[in-house]
Amino acid sequence: MQAVILCGGLGTRLRDVAEHLPKPMVPIGDRPILWHIMKGFAEYGIRRFILCLGYQSHIIKRYFLDYHLNRTDFTLHLGMPERVQVHGSGCSEDWQVTLAETGDDAMTGCRLYRIGKYLQGTDFLLTYGDGVADVDLARLIAFHRSHGKIGTVTAVRPPGRFGEIELAGQQVVEFNEKPNVSRGRINGGFFVFRREFLDRLRDDPTLTLEQEPLIRLARDGQLMAYEHNGFWHPMDTSRDYRYLNDLWSQGNAPWATWLKSATPVEDEQVAEDPLLLRREGVAEDRLLLGRLVETGSGGWETTGTAKLAKKPR
Repeated sequence: MQAVILCGGLGTRLRDVAEHLPKPMVPIGDRPILWHIMKGFAEYGIRRFILCLGYQSHIIKRYFLDYHLNRTDFTLHLGMPERVQVHGSGCSEDWQVTLAETGDDAMTGCRLYRIGKYLQGTDFLLTYGDGVADVDLARLIAFHRSHGKIGTVTAVRPPGRFGEIELAGQQVVEFNEKPNVSRGRINGGFFVFRREFLDRLRDDPTLTLEQEPLIRLARDGQLMAYEHNGFWHPMDTSRDYRYLNDLWSQGNAPWATWLKSATPVEDEQVAEDPLLLRREGVAEDRLLLGRLVETGSGGWETTGTAKLAKKPR
Protein backbone atom coordinates (compact mmCIF):
# COMPACT_ATOMS: atom_id res chain seq x y z
CA MET A 1 0.00 0.00 0.00
CA GLN A 2 1.15 3.53 -0.76
CA ALA A 3 1.10 6.50 1.60
CA VAL A 4 0.29 9.94 0.20
CA ILE A 5 1.54 12.90 2.25
CA LEU A 6 0.30 16.45 1.71
CA CYS A 7 3.42 18.63 1.69
CA GLY A 8 2.28 21.96 0.25
CA GLY A 9 1.85 23.95 3.45
CA LEU A 10 3.49 27.34 3.99
CA GLY A 11 3.87 27.22 7.77
CA THR A 12 3.11 30.92 8.21
CA ARG A 13 2.70 30.53 11.97
CA LEU A 14 6.15 28.94 12.23
CA ARG A 15 8.12 31.73 10.57
CA ASP A 16 9.78 32.69 13.85
CA VAL A 17 11.43 29.26 14.14
CA ALA A 18 11.73 28.09 10.52
CA GLU A 19 11.55 30.99 8.11
CA HIS A 20 11.38 30.11 4.40
CA LEU A 21 10.97 26.37 5.06
CA PRO A 22 7.96 24.43 3.79
CA LYS A 23 6.05 23.15 6.79
CA PRO A 24 6.98 19.45 6.34
CA MET A 25 10.67 20.42 6.55
CA VAL A 26 10.43 22.04 9.98
CA PRO A 27 12.83 19.96 12.10
CA ILE A 28 12.26 17.74 15.08
CA GLY A 29 15.77 17.10 16.31
CA ASP A 30 18.04 16.90 13.29
CA ARG A 31 15.39 15.55 10.90
CA PRO A 32 12.35 17.23 9.32
CA ILE A 33 8.91 16.31 10.66
CA LEU A 34 8.25 14.73 7.25
CA TRP A 35 10.98 12.16 7.94
CA HIS A 36 9.39 11.31 11.30
CA ILE A 37 6.01 10.74 9.61
CA MET A 38 7.55 8.54 6.91
CA LYS A 39 9.59 6.61 9.45
CA GLY A 40 6.38 5.84 11.33
CA PHE A 41 4.75 4.48 8.20
CA ALA A 42 7.82 2.38 7.38
CA GLU A 43 7.62 0.74 10.81
CA TYR A 44 4.42 -0.88 9.57
CA GLY A 45 5.94 -1.96 6.26
CA ILE A 46 4.61 0.99 4.25
CA ARG A 47 7.62 2.16 2.27
CA ARG A 48 6.15 3.59 -0.94
CA PHE A 49 5.39 7.27 -0.64
CA ILE A 50 3.90 9.98 -2.84
CA LEU A 51 4.64 13.52 -1.66
CA CYS A 52 2.26 16.25 -2.86
CA LEU A 53 4.58 19.24 -3.19
CA GLY A 54 3.73 22.93 -3.30
CA TYR A 55 5.42 25.83 -1.51
CA GLN A 56 9.23 25.68 -1.72
CA SER A 57 9.07 22.24 -3.31
CA HIS A 58 12.72 22.45 -4.34
CA ILE A 59 13.78 22.23 -0.68
CA ILE A 60 12.00 18.90 -0.24
CA LYS A 61 13.36 17.62 -3.54
CA ARG A 62 16.91 18.59 -2.63
CA TYR A 63 16.58 16.89 0.77
CA PHE A 64 15.80 13.54 -0.86
CA LEU A 65 18.25 13.96 -3.73
CA ASP A 66 21.02 14.51 -1.17
CA TYR A 67 19.65 11.97 1.31
CA HIS A 68 22.59 9.58 1.03
CA LEU A 69 25.27 12.25 0.75
CA ASN A 70 24.13 14.15 3.83
CA ARG A 71 25.02 11.28 6.16
CA THR A 72 27.95 9.58 4.47
CA ASP A 73 31.54 10.25 3.51
CA PHE A 74 32.16 10.69 -0.19
CA THR A 75 34.92 11.61 -2.64
CA LEU A 76 34.28 13.82 -5.64
CA HIS A 77 36.37 14.98 -8.56
CA LEU A 78 35.91 18.67 -9.27
CA GLY A 79 36.87 18.23 -12.92
CA MET A 80 34.25 15.48 -13.28
CA PRO A 81 31.27 16.54 -11.15
CA GLU A 82 29.27 13.50 -12.27
CA ARG A 83 31.83 11.22 -10.61
CA VAL A 84 31.03 10.83 -6.91
CA GLN A 85 32.30 7.92 -4.83
CA VAL A 86 30.15 7.23 -1.76
CA HIS A 87 31.89 5.45 1.13
CA GLY A 88 29.34 3.21 2.82
CA SER A 89 25.58 3.37 2.43
CA GLY A 90 24.74 5.64 5.37
CA CYS A 91 21.08 4.89 4.77
CA SER A 92 18.84 2.27 6.37
CA GLU A 93 15.63 3.48 4.74
CA ASP A 94 14.46 1.29 1.86
CA TRP A 95 11.85 3.77 0.64
CA GLN A 96 10.43 4.57 -2.76
CA VAL A 97 9.57 8.26 -2.83
CA THR A 98 7.64 9.96 -5.64
CA LEU A 99 7.90 13.76 -5.44
CA ALA A 100 5.00 15.29 -7.35
CA GLU A 101 4.52 18.95 -8.16
CA THR A 102 0.87 19.72 -7.35
CA GLY A 103 0.95 23.52 -7.57
CA ASP A 104 1.95 26.32 -5.23
CA ASP A 105 -1.61 27.47 -4.59
CA ALA A 106 -3.64 24.27 -4.93
CA MET A 107 -5.79 23.16 -2.02
CA THR A 108 -5.69 19.67 -0.53
CA GLY A 109 -8.41 18.08 -2.67
CA CYS A 110 -6.78 19.24 -5.87
CA ARG A 111 -3.35 18.06 -4.73
CA LEU A 112 -4.70 14.57 -4.11
CA TYR A 113 -6.45 14.51 -7.50
CA ARG A 114 -3.24 15.49 -9.30
CA ILE A 115 -1.22 12.56 -7.97
CA GLY A 116 -3.85 9.99 -8.94
CA LYS A 117 -1.72 8.81 -11.88
CA TYR A 118 0.91 7.55 -9.43
CA LEU A 119 -1.46 5.50 -7.25
CA GLN A 120 -1.47 1.73 -7.57
CA GLY A 121 -3.76 -0.82 -5.98
CA THR A 122 -7.26 -0.51 -4.56
CA ASP A 123 -6.50 1.35 -1.31
CA PHE A 124 -4.10 4.05 -0.21
CA LEU A 125 -3.20 5.99 2.92
CA LEU A 126 -3.26 9.78 3.14
CA THR A 127 -2.05 12.13 5.84
CA TYR A 128 -0.79 15.66 6.43
CA GLY A 129 2.90 16.53 6.44
CA ASP A 130 2.68 18.49 9.67
CA GLY A 131 1.45 16.09 12.36
CA VAL A 132 2.84 13.10 14.24
CA ALA A 133 1.01 10.33 16.05
CA ASP A 134 1.40 6.79 17.35
CA VAL A 135 -1.56 5.46 15.36
CA ASP A 136 -1.49 1.67 15.01
CA LEU A 137 -1.55 1.58 11.22
CA ALA A 138 -2.07 -2.18 11.05
CA ARG A 139 -5.29 -1.87 13.02
CA LEU A 140 -6.33 1.22 11.07
CA ILE A 141 -5.97 -0.60 7.75
CA ALA A 142 -7.71 -3.72 9.07
CA PHE A 143 -10.60 -1.58 10.30
CA HIS A 144 -10.88 0.14 6.93
CA ARG A 145 -11.00 -3.14 5.07
CA SER A 146 -13.57 -4.58 7.47
CA HIS A 147 -16.30 -1.99 6.99
CA GLY A 148 -16.39 -1.84 3.19
CA LYS A 149 -16.88 1.94 2.92
CA ILE A 150 -14.90 4.27 0.67
CA GLY A 151 -13.04 6.19 3.35
CA THR A 152 -11.73 6.05 6.91
CA VAL A 153 -10.54 9.04 8.92
CA THR A 154 -8.60 8.81 12.17
CA ALA A 155 -10.58 10.68 14.81
CA VAL A 156 -8.45 12.15 17.60
CA ARG A 157 -8.91 14.32 20.63
CA PRO A 158 -7.18 17.67 20.04
CA PRO A 159 -4.41 18.60 22.47
CA GLY A 160 -5.47 21.15 25.06
CA ARG A 161 -4.01 24.61 24.45
CA PHE A 162 -5.69 26.49 27.24
CA GLY A 163 -6.56 25.93 30.87
CA GLU A 164 -10.18 24.96 31.42
CA ILE A 165 -12.46 25.86 34.31
CA GLU A 166 -15.94 24.58 35.11
CA LEU A 167 -18.32 26.94 36.85
CA ALA A 168 -21.46 26.67 38.91
CA GLY A 169 -22.67 30.24 38.76
CA GLN A 170 -19.58 32.23 39.68
CA GLN A 171 -17.98 29.45 41.72
CA VAL A 172 -15.17 27.41 40.19
CA VAL A 173 -16.00 23.75 40.76
CA GLU A 174 -13.24 22.27 38.60
CA PHE A 175 -9.92 23.57 37.27
CA ASN A 176 -7.85 21.75 34.64
CA GLU A 177 -4.55 23.10 33.36
CA LYS A 178 -4.48 22.56 29.58
CA PRO A 179 -6.55 19.35 29.48
CA ASN A 180 -7.39 17.37 26.39
CA VAL A 181 -10.69 18.55 25.00
CA SER A 182 -13.32 16.36 26.64
CA ARG A 183 -16.10 16.81 24.06
CA GLY A 184 -15.88 15.73 20.45
CA ARG A 185 -13.05 14.70 18.18
CA ILE A 186 -11.31 16.20 15.17
CA ASN A 187 -9.86 14.95 11.94
CA GLY A 188 -6.33 13.80 12.77
CA GLY A 189 -5.35 12.82 9.24
CA PHE A 190 -4.15 9.22 8.74
CA PHE A 191 -6.92 8.46 6.26
CA VAL A 192 -7.42 5.28 4.28
CA PHE A 193 -9.34 5.55 1.01
CA ARG A 194 -10.42 3.24 -1.72
CA ARG A 195 -9.11 4.43 -5.06
CA GLU A 196 -12.63 5.27 -6.23
CA PHE A 197 -12.55 8.27 -3.91
CA LEU A 198 -10.59 10.04 -6.64
CA ASP A 199 -13.74 10.01 -8.77
CA ARG A 200 -15.17 12.55 -6.32
CA LEU A 201 -12.30 14.98 -6.91
CA ARG A 202 -11.43 17.26 -9.82
CA ASP A 203 -8.56 19.37 -11.11
CA ASP A 204 -9.70 22.56 -9.39
CA PRO A 205 -7.07 24.46 -7.34
CA THR A 206 -9.78 25.67 -4.95
CA LEU A 207 -10.99 22.16 -4.09
CA THR A 208 -10.43 21.55 -0.39
CA LEU A 209 -10.48 17.92 0.70
CA GLU A 210 -11.95 18.78 4.08
CA GLN A 211 -14.97 20.53 2.59
CA GLU A 212 -16.98 19.29 -0.39
CA PRO A 213 -15.34 15.85 -0.91
CA LEU A 214 -15.46 14.74 2.72
CA ILE A 215 -18.79 16.43 3.41
CA ARG A 216 -20.43 14.51 0.58
CA LEU A 217 -18.66 11.29 1.51
CA ALA A 218 -20.05 11.58 5.05
CA ARG A 219 -23.56 12.43 3.84
CA ASP A 220 -23.48 9.43 1.52
CA GLY A 221 -22.66 7.17 4.48
CA GLN A 222 -19.26 6.29 3.00
CA LEU A 223 -16.95 7.76 5.67
CA MET A 224 -16.02 5.80 8.77
CA ALA A 225 -14.02 6.98 11.77
CA TYR A 226 -11.24 5.07 13.48
CA GLU A 227 -10.95 6.36 17.03
CA HIS A 228 -7.37 6.92 18.17
CA ASN A 229 -6.88 7.48 21.88
CA GLY A 230 -3.10 7.66 21.87
CA PHE A 231 -0.69 10.46 21.03
CA TRP A 232 -1.40 12.96 18.25
CA HIS A 233 0.04 16.44 17.84
CA PRO A 234 0.29 18.93 14.95
CA MET A 235 3.18 21.25 14.11
CA ASP A 236 1.19 24.45 13.72
CA THR A 237 2.93 27.06 15.88
CA SER A 238 6.29 27.80 17.47
CA ARG A 239 4.85 26.43 20.69
CA ASP A 240 4.21 23.08 18.96
CA TYR A 241 7.74 23.20 17.59
CA ARG A 242 9.21 23.57 21.06
CA TYR A 243 6.93 20.92 22.55
CA LEU A 244 7.72 18.26 19.95
CA ASN A 245 11.45 19.01 20.02
CA ASP A 246 11.48 18.81 23.81
CA LEU A 247 9.82 15.38 23.69
CA TRP A 248 12.37 14.21 21.12
CA SER A 249 15.41 15.55 22.96
CA GLN A 250 14.21 13.95 26.20
CA GLY A 251 13.85 10.56 24.53
CA ASN A 252 10.12 10.65 25.20
CA ALA A 253 8.63 10.91 21.68
CA PRO A 254 5.50 8.71 21.61
CA TRP A 255 5.31 8.81 17.80
CA ALA A 256 8.77 7.24 17.41
CA THR A 257 7.38 3.72 17.15
CA TRP A 258 10.52 2.59 15.31
CA LEU A 259 12.45 3.02 18.58
CA LYS A 260 10.04 0.91 20.65
CA SER A 261 6.96 -1.22 20.37
CA ALA A 262 3.96 0.59 18.96
CA THR A 263 1.52 1.83 21.60
CA PRO A 264 -1.66 -0.30 21.48
CA VAL A 265 -4.80 1.56 20.58
CA GLU A 266 -7.66 1.13 23.03
CA ASP A 267 -10.80 -0.64 21.89
CA GLU A 268 -13.30 1.53 20.09
CA GLN A 269 -16.14 2.86 22.19
CA VAL A 270 -19.50 4.39 21.35
CA ALA A 271 -19.10 8.11 20.63
CA GLU A 272 -21.47 10.38 22.53
CA ASP A 273 -20.34 13.64 20.98
CA PRO A 274 -20.13 15.09 17.47
CA LEU A 275 -17.18 14.15 15.32
CA LEU A 276 -15.51 17.20 13.89
CA LEU A 277 -14.50 15.96 10.46
CA ARG A 278 -12.05 18.73 9.78
CA ARG A 279 -8.60 19.89 10.80
CA GLU A 280 -8.27 23.24 12.46
CA GLY A 281 -6.88 26.01 10.27
CA VAL A 282 -8.08 24.68 6.91
CA ALA A 283 -10.26 26.72 4.54
CA GLU A 284 -12.75 29.29 5.79
CA ASP A 285 -12.62 28.41 9.46
CA ARG A 286 -15.48 25.93 9.34
CA LEU A 287 -16.24 22.56 10.88
CA LEU A 288 -18.13 19.63 9.45
CA LEU A 289 -20.37 18.23 12.14
CA GLY A 290 -21.64 14.66 12.03
CA ARG A 291 -22.30 11.98 14.60
CA LEU A 292 -20.54 8.71 15.25
CA VAL A 293 -22.51 5.58 16.05
CA GLU A 294 -21.37 2.03 16.58
CA THR A 295 -21.97 -0.44 13.77
CA GLY A 296 -22.69 -4.11 14.12
CA SER A 297 -19.11 -4.96 13.23
CA GLY A 298 -17.73 -2.87 16.06
CA GLY A 299 -16.78 0.01 13.78
CA TRP A 300 -17.98 3.56 13.46
CA GLU A 301 -19.87 5.56 10.89
CA THR A 302 -21.28 9.04 10.52
CA THR A 303 -25.05 9.26 10.50
CA GLY A 304 -27.75 11.89 10.45
CA THR A 305 -27.52 15.18 8.63
CA ALA A 306 -24.11 16.69 8.25
CA LYS A 307 -23.88 20.46 8.29
CA LEU A 308 -21.29 23.21 8.19
CA ALA A 309 -20.92 25.35 11.24
CA LYS A 310 -18.62 28.16 12.25
CA LYS A 311 -15.72 27.01 14.37
CA PRO A 312 -16.33 27.90 18.03
CA ARG A 313 -14.06 30.61 19.35
